Formats: sequence, C-alpha cells, structure tokens
Amino acid sequence: MKRTPFYDIHVSLGAKLVPFGGYEMPLQYSSIIAEHLAVRNSVGVFDISHMGEVEVSGSDSLAYLQKITTNDVAKLFPGRVHYSAMCYENGGIIDDLLVYQRAPNSYLLVVNASNRKKDYDWMVAHKKGNVTIEDKSDDYAMLAVQGPSSLATLEKLTNENLSAISYYHFISGTIAGVPMLISRTGYTGEIGFELYFPSDPALASKVWNAIFEAGKEFNIQPVGLGARDSLRLEMGYCLYGNDIDETTNPLEAGLEWITKFNKGDFIGKNTLLEIKQQGVRRKLVGFLSQDKRIPRHGYQIKQDGVVVGYVTSGGYSPILQKGIGLGYVSVDALQKSAQLMLDVRGEHSPINLTQVPFLKK
Repeated sequence: MKRTPFYDIHVSLGAKLVPFGGYEMPLQYSSIIAEHLAVRNSVGVFDISHMGEVEVSGSDSLAYLQKITTNDVAKLFPGRVHYSAMCYENGGIIDDLLVYQRAPNSYLLVVNASNRKKDYDWMVAHKKGNVTIEDKSDDYAMLAVQGPSSLATLEKLTNENLSAISYYHFISGTIAGVPMLISRTGYTGEIGFELYFPSDPALASKVWNAIFEAGKEFNIQPVGLGARDSLRLEMGYCLYGNDIDETTNPLEAGLEWITKFNKGDFIGKNTLLEIKQQGVRRKLVGFLSQDKRIPRHGYQIKQDGVVVGYVTSGGYSPILQKGIGLGYVSVDALQKSAQLMLDVRGEHSPINLTQVPFLKK
C-alpha cells in the first residue's frame, strides 16, 4: 500500500485511514458532515496525491489525444484544461480525466488513481507518431483547497493574481514559496484550486502548514474521502467505478457535452454515433428520497414492482438534509408517470426524480 507525502500529517491529525486506489488515504478526520459543511461554508483541504498524472508530449501529441479522448483537444491552449473521457471501441468508458495543455505539444492528463495502470497501458498500446507518454504519478503531490474562503486563504501565500484565473484555467506560480501548477478546478462545486507540486514530504509539510496557518481565521479544516464523495454527489458529478465504468457509455451517463462528434475520428465514435441515432435505453438520473431511508450503491429501483434500474451513488446530503442519489433508469420507465421506488432491503421507499446538480451554484 502506497502513502502520499502527507501521510505523517494525516496520522498526526488522527485521520481514519483506509485503502483507496492503492494508497492509504484519510476517510475522515472529525466527521464527514462537519468536513462537508466546512467546504460549503468556508474552506477545506484535501490530499489528492493519489490521482494519476500522465505527461504526453511530441509533435503528434495533439492528433494522438484527439484520437484517444472524446473532447476536442484542439480547443485547448496553454493555460487551459478540460474534462474528457477515454472510451473503448464499444463506447464503454475506460476513464474520465482532465487534460491540461501546458505548452504547444505538451499535455498533462490527470486520471483516476484506481485506473492509473490500466489507462497508461491502454494509452501506450494506442500510441502513434511522434508521441512520448510518461507516467509521472509518483512525482506529483496534489492538494485541493476548496470553499468560499479558498481564494482569500491562498491569496495570503502568493503574489499571483489568483482571482484572475478563470474556471478550468491554470497558471504556473508559487504558493508558500513553492513553485507549482495552480489550477482553478475541483470536485466540490465550490470555488477552489488544485495545486500540483513535487512529491516531497518536506515540501508537502511546508505547503500544508502554510495553507492551514493562512486559513486559520476561516476555521480551515482537513477533509477526507468521505466528504469528498458527499460534496461531489450534491453536484451530481460522476464517480468512476460507481456512475461510469466500462459497461456505461458517455451518452447514457449525461456526458454527451464532452463527446464531440464534429472534431474528427476518435476511438468509440462509430459506436457512440449509432447509440445516439438509435437513442439510449437508459439514463443516469438524479433523485431525492421521500422518506428517511438513505439510498446506497447497488439498491434496485422499481416501478410497479418491476426492476427498472439501480442506484450508482447515494448518500445523505448535509445541505438538503435528505437522501440523494444517482442511478440508471430505463427510458421506458422514465416515460411513465408511475412512482419509482427504491428496494431498501426488501422494503420499498419512494423517490422523486430531480435535475442535477442537487445544489444550484
């Protein structure tokens, strides 16, 4: 089991550590709800060093990335990042990822920790032309600083104009005297930044301590995987392995917006075009519990006693103070007016469909 450069800090703070993506990661420090509310109301810090980073460079790197990802890489420019996916020929999702353009013919791909080796092997197997692919995951430490007070916190530690960084843009700058990539991205729905810098325990400690000192007046909190999941769920963001995987495609998952059919050929395009023309058979939808039962991954969704779908992600929303979830439901069932029900250990619990995100930001 690997450890991030922040491991000793997590231990010193009494974090509950769990295996995740091949790493020992903090599930929570105080409580999931308290950490969730800290991010929604003030500022929280996540260790996300478990994420995978793959550097792609070379004169044919743009053409290569256009071929293996669904979004239009040609629209990127140095300092711009976008959300994308990689698909198999059958349209199944290999992974969802971020693509950063750092310079002409120089890209950084950020992939899910559990998919790091699978993604890298697949990328290498499909390499063509003058392209260099390097797994640099072990070289990067990553922190996410998220919440309404994240900007005010980090502004104390840099001369960079952080407020000028637009959403899904990034710069190379310095925080607490440490050179790093400063990205206006995150997985919470709040204003926030993701920081990439060399994976060194001494640097990690320096950056962590500086951020917490700067955020002291805002009651800054460390945040674990538990609250990271509840925060992303309130925003309806997909989680690989739950809401999307090799058995799902971007169209049924509501990710057509990152599937650019007009950009040219890409792996999976023909199958996805056929699905688009025929219409999807199921859709990923958001729903609210109508009683006190909390939806959980794997629960069946029924209509008139017949299974019509299943829950992919579910939990308690600390902001809405009720159960919320995402799940795949057949299009036929969505076209009917009959009540949808969760099968909760043999008992039926009513749910109402709703638009995502659950929270309007």
